[in-house]
Amino acid sequence: MLLDGKKISEEVISELTVEVSAMIAEGNRPPHLAAILVGNDGASETYVASKVKACEKIGLGSTLVRLPADVSESRILEEIDAINKNDEIDGLIVQLPLPKHIDEQKITESVLPEKDVDGFHPVNVGKLVLGLPTFISATPKGIMELLKRYNIETSGKHCVVLGRSNIVGTPMANLLSRNSNPGNCTVTLCHSRTKNLADFTKSADILVVALGKAEFVTADMVKEGATVIDVGITRVEDSTKPRGYVLKGDVAFEEVKEKASYITPVPGGVGRMTIAALLQNTVTAKKNSIKPSKFQHHVS
Repeated sequence: MLLDGKKISEEVISELTVEVSAMIAEGNRPPHLAAILVGNDGASETYVASKVKACEKIGLGSTLVRLPADVSESRILEEIDAINKNDEIDGLIVQLPLPKHIDEQKITESVLPEKDVDGFHPVNVGKLVLGLPTFISATPKGIMELLKRYNIETSGKHCVVLGRSNIVGTPMANLLSRNSNPGNCTVTLCHSRTKNLADFTKSADILVVALGKAEFVTADMVKEGATVIDVGITRVEDSTKPRGYVLKGDVAFEEVKEKASYITPVPGGVGRMTIAALLQNTVTAKKNSIKPSKFQHHVS
């Protein structure tokens, strides 16, 4: 069965539209998301355009700051500082990857934690690890929403995560191991140095693949009846297509779907949920600025 990210993201977006309307009806301005885009990477352009479009759809304000690929680090930091100080903007994302001459960590740390709706700031990552209220990185948050709304049983299941990035793999492993629903999985985190990888993937009730390698996971690597979450999206050249390429996930979809009980398609799966989760985080950032922030309090 397909885990339809398009369908579920539309559900989330319609709920957020109602929430934003109520916020405005109470006399508040709508939440506002700012994005900084450096250079003209094709995939980044596509992501940012879809984020801005999604903002408009639910009544959010959006600002897009475009900077050239040869921009200096200090210039990006100036833009971030201006947005940090701007009370009209609730959330800020800096689209990654950045050009090689820019220190990504330095840029990430310069975003105010309370505006870091991507959930990348060390303060927010630390709170995530401790199970405190915080912004959860949008892709893992979107995946958890998908599992929840499809009522996928996770408790006591073996979940294997392929990829240990700070954006997807590591927070995903943390969230799935938590005492929560979805959660309570026994999690194995695999990566490029894992020996006998297929032995792990074949034992997974839930397999989350975030490697960035097109069609890496094949049917012989997947357990019968597993839930397969494909995070990857790679442009593969194809001269028969109008755009000259097709989008492929990290999973060989056509063969794996025959074995999996649930599987996300690419496109139309995790990508759509990532954007929905980013919008949820932006609305939360605005709510936190209206009332005393729940970020100040520990979870009881």
